[in-house]
Amino acid sequence: MSHFAKVEDGIVTQVIVAEQDFIDTQEGTWVQTSYNTRGGVHYSPETGSPDGGVALRKNYAGIGFTYDAVRDAFIPPQPYPSWLLNEDTCLWEAPVPHPNDGKLYNWNEDTVSWVELPTPAG
Repeated sequence: MSHFAKVEDGIVTQVIVAEQDFIDTQEGTWVQTSYNTRGGVHYSPETGSPDGGVALRKNYAGIGFTYDAVRDAFIPPQPYPSWLLNEDTCLWEAPVPHPNDGKLYNWNEDTVSWVELPTPAG
């Protein structure tokens, strides 16, 4: 069994698990997707670590994703207007790198910056 995405006008409208023989009987455009592929890397289902397997179409398809036939890639919806598409991973990236200091942040589109979340009192 494999995962397949139904693509209508370039947008994923459905994702199912099925045999290729079943998909061959369905109307519309169905494109295989890999549950273990993220950012152009294949991950082991057992460990969650990169395993050197074949990455299929850059990302696992989700409803609302775009299927770009030229890139042969599933691309998630753009989360913010300022974010840029990484051509290698087909994932959106903030124009400012996320701080790597162990604190929690949210993106603020108005200031185009990461804003630290308050630490819960405890």
